[in-house]
Amino acid sequence: MLAHLDSHRFALALLILGLIAIIGGDWTTLNTDYAAEMQRLLQGMLWPDLFATEFLLNALGTTITIAVLGIALGAALGAAMVPLYRFALVRVGCTAVRAVHEIFWALLFLQVFGLSTVTALLALALPYAATFARVFSDILSQAPRSVARALPLDTPRLLALLYAKVLPVWPQLVSYTRYRFECALRASAVLGFVGLPTLGFHLETAFRQGYYAQGGALLWLFFALIGTQKWWLRGWSWPLLALLGLVWLPWQVHFEPAWAKRFLLDEIWPQLQYTDHSLWLWLEQIWAQAGPGIWGTLMVAFMALLLSALLCSISWPIATRRLFPRSVWLGRAALLVGRSMPELLLAFILLMIFGPSMLPAALALAIHNGSLIAHLLAQRADDLPLRRDTGTDPSSWAYEYVPRLAPGMRDLLTYRFEIMVRETAMLGMLGVASLGFYVDSAFELFQFDVAFALIVITALINILIAGLCTRLFSQRD
Repeated sequence: MLAHLDSHRFALALLILGLIAIIGGDWTTLNTDYAAEMQRLLQGMLWPDLFATEFLLNALGTTITIAVLGIALGAALGAAMVPLYRFALVRVGCTAVRAVHEIFWALLFLQVFGLSTVTALLALALPYAATFARVFSDILSQAPRSVARALPLDTPRLLALLYAKVLPVWPQLVSYTRYRFECALRASAVLGFVGLPTLGFHLETAFRQGYYAQGGALLWLFFALIGTQKWWLRGWSWPLLALLGLVWLPWQVHFEPAWAKRFLLDEIWPQLQYTDHSLWLWLEQIWAQAGPGIWGTLMVAFMALLLSALLCSISWPIATRRLFPRSVWLGRAALLVGRSMPELLLAFILLMIFGPSMLPAALALAIHNGSLIAHLLAQRADDLPLRRDTGTDPSSWAYEYVPRLAPGMRDLLTYRFEIMVRETAMLGMLGVASLGFYVDSAFELFQFDVAFALIVITALINILIAGLCTRLFSQRD
């Protein structure tokens, strides 16, 4: 009964947040020819041109190898930090690092290492290492203590850690690493939006120039890449892909020690000479951009949360084998496309259709997160123990499935909201009035102190939202 009431309160909170977003957000559309633009986009998706894209193999290989090496480096660093994760300072540091989006890390490293492989790897590995440290620590803490007690007292520490902690939870460690690799593939593709030669760079170029058949071919290849990874991403393929990445990727680094030193020690800190040496005026300048950016970020995230809830509520049945046994493959394929599409790329495509506003960003986040949550709910629905007289009619959905899936959907939406806020801030690079818009503008104007301050504010907002979401989880029984 308590869970049932809590679900009702959660639904009411969703409606209130959605209403606030409708009133406080900018949802106007400027492009009046939606039908024609959508028709051209669909034609490009239905009749892709696989031979129109130059350097296709190089873009595909770069995307995969950056993801593999980024995950390998991130997992290694994260595993090394696990013994230290019990210290509060390490936990706080990891929280701050993973609160900054990969795109923002890339923009920072670009100023030091230029458009290089090092920039891409560090932009992925650093936040992923902080995430791995937290998740690996949680997984290892669940290892059964009986194994450790059964070992001889003179067992070396390293062997004790391997046999008592790592091996009992090895399947969970591998499963999470595979999931994180799918995220790394999307992040690697998105890094193309800052100029790195991954799939995202060629996708942005094709769609921006109206070459939808070329862009459609790239999208289908990306979907196939993610949809088939369970066949080509296996234990033996990890070292092979990492070795190929070391050979494939260019390793020229455009590093200027003098500029790097000036950037890290001077340029990113408050430049008071432009504000009459007044720290207060500098803070006012920062808040003049941070205030509207925070408001826009929250409005898009609120709307995306509501739309995600509606989308996953409608779409999870079509991917459930028990409810649609004959057409389940079609529903799962649709959810695969929705959850595989990087939010930045999807928002970029929708922006070309609807014009610049908050609507493309909210729709992109809703499609990605709603599809992901619907996929997880469909898997849960297929595993539920049911009575023999349970049917497949709508009444059975309402009385048998929905009450049992509602708590899980509520928790998933609460967890994904933290990620929506993080992604919304990044979507500002497309012109959406979120924090990322002001960060990108500051980098373009070489106002590195402003950009760094806004990135710090973005991280603090993400940490605050994550803390609120964690508190909500801890209060649920």
